[in-house]
Amino acid sequence: MKLVRYLFSRLSEDLLLLTLLLGLVILLLWMPEQLPQLPTLVEWHTIAILTGLMVLSRGLEDSGALTRAGHWLLEHMHTERQLALAMVVFAALLSAIVTNDVALFIVVPLTLSLGRALTLPTGRLIIFEALAVNAGSAVSPIGNPQNLYLWQLSGDSFVTFFILMLPIAGWMLMVVLLLTTLSFSSRKITVNTDLAKAPLSQSLLLISLLGYPLFLIWVELGQMAWALVAVLGLFLLFWRNVLLGVDWLILLIFVLMFVVLGLLAQLPVMAGLTQTLMALPGEELTAGVLLSQVISNVPAAIFLSAFSEDWYRLAWGVNVGGFGLAIGSMANLIALRLGKQPGLWWQFHLWSLPTLLFSLLGAYLFLPWLG
Repeated sequence: MKLVRYLFSRLSEDLLLLTLLLGLVILLLWMPEQLPQLPTLVEWHTIAILTGLMVLSRGLEDSGALTRAGHWLLEHMHTERQLALAMVVFAALLSAIVTNDVALFIVVPLTLSLGRALTLPTGRLIIFEALAVNAGSAVSPIGNPQNLYLWQLSGDSFVTFFILMLPIAGWMLMVVLLLTTLSFSSRKITVNTDLAKAPLSQSLLLISLLGYPLFLIWVELGQMAWALVAVLGLFLLFWRNVLLGVDWLILLIFVLMFVVLGLLAQLPVMAGLTQTLMALPGEELTAGVLLSQVISNVPAAIFLSAFSEDWYRLAWGVNVGGFGLAIGSMANLIALRLGKQPGLWWQFHLWSLPTLLFSLLGAYLFLPWLG
């Protein structure tokens, strides 16, 4: 009975999860023949990667290292604006190297640790970190799933893709930094507790840090199953409390996202909508931005690639489309889910929608760069 009450409480607090469940029921009533195909709509590879990264990031947080890192930041950043800009730049740079999702699994827990010790608008900072990883990852072929997919389709070199994405990524980051500067004050940081006294588990820190590159290398080598088994087995044997602290419900949310968005993409109206979007000014760029607001940017990239081979206009569109509505990017959903701040979803759109508008304006201005 306690478990039932707990699950009901969690479900009732999670608007996104309830929305996805309702959407799934409606779509299955509309197309019941798709029921046996539901497992094929899920990108299980992505779910497995997400699982491993969630465990490793929780291990990093529980090691106490993020609290120590927060103490170091406090010694060098003296105002809210300085701290916010440092975190935003760090998130953006990290996302270009280890992907936007991984960057958030590192940066958001650090932010939460800082929030427990400071008088700090933590929720707002998490919002800008989400925006930052969308901007920073846009420049790299491996920065996010949509770039990786379109880069492989293009057949171009890493450097070529980087150069052609640099103008829009640079503009997106500039917009985020400008809004960060405007939204955080120059008020001195007030410390409520002593971060230096936080215990540090060196063994857990070492395993968690080494786990990131080793896990991703195994994934790149096509050994996803063994990589996930190794991570889960290691923590199950030696740090079981880390596994208990992971927010496993987020995996259900992403499974439902793949299913619901996959079903939406199969509707005949979506093909007609795509043709209409492609006829708008900006063509693939505009289509990528608008469709991302409906089915998220990774599915939008996959869906639109069947209608056009202008890979870079598509890449610009779906990366800019990561701004705007929260569903525009899975990174947004991860940040908001990890943040667990009251009212964070509504606050996110107050900043993300203007970021989308300014970024889209710059995309149109820089579009001649693509030829």
